[in-house]
Amino acid sequence: MNQKLDKYEKEIEDNISSYKAVTPSKKALIEEIIDKANKKKSISLRLKANDLEQLKRRADAEGLPYQTLLSSIVHKFVSDQLVDKRSILKSIEILKAT
Repeated sequence: MNQKLDKYEKEIEDNISSYKAVTPSKKALIEEIIDKANKKKSISLRLKANDLEQLKRRADAEGLPYQTLLSSIVHKFVSDQLVDKRSILKSIEILKAT
């Protein structure tokens, strides 16, 4: 498979000889940090009944359990990846007008 590298990946490839392997203990520490960051925690959450029903309908339409959809929404929000469709459409209309 011939994949095109992005700028960041190309820079890494061009400088690969300057990288050094980490020690086994440092590798174990890094893996422990990653595992801790990926650990899931159960929470209790109160939602309006109507919001929960709409969430379940949207999840069903996506073919997902509603808890998975809710977790995805929260993750996108905290990582600044959640975008408002109306804001995007408004921006497009403004750009078209200029």
